[in-house]
Amino acid sequence: MEIRDEYDVQDLLHALLLVEFGDIRREEWTPSYAGGSARADLLIKDDEIVIETKFATKSLRDKKLGEQLIVDIARYSKHPDCGALVCFIYDPQHHVENREALRRDLETLGELV
Repeated sequence: MEIRDEYDVQDLLHALLLVEFGDIRREEWTPSYAGGSARADLLIKDDEIVIETKFATKSLRDKKLGEQLIVDIARYSKHPDCGALVCFIYDPQHHVENREALRRDLETLGELV
């Protein structure tokens, strides 16, 4: 499978997760936050797991990914079916320069919400 964009990443994750989980919902609407709502990429409803995917590119790197995920963490903390948020960043070209720092910073933020 050729992965060209974030939707391809979502399709692949969806297919892989179907092996373990039966009810995986795509693009589930979130409650309104800061004047708008969004859609969770994947929701495993029975286990209350929301999966947010990102596709790193030349224009979507550490800073912008971090900014988007900060908003996502805040938004999904309000979702009634989100007991856990999994952020999956697909980065085959290594556009994210400091993966460990990004992961640690976002995990710390998630503990505060």
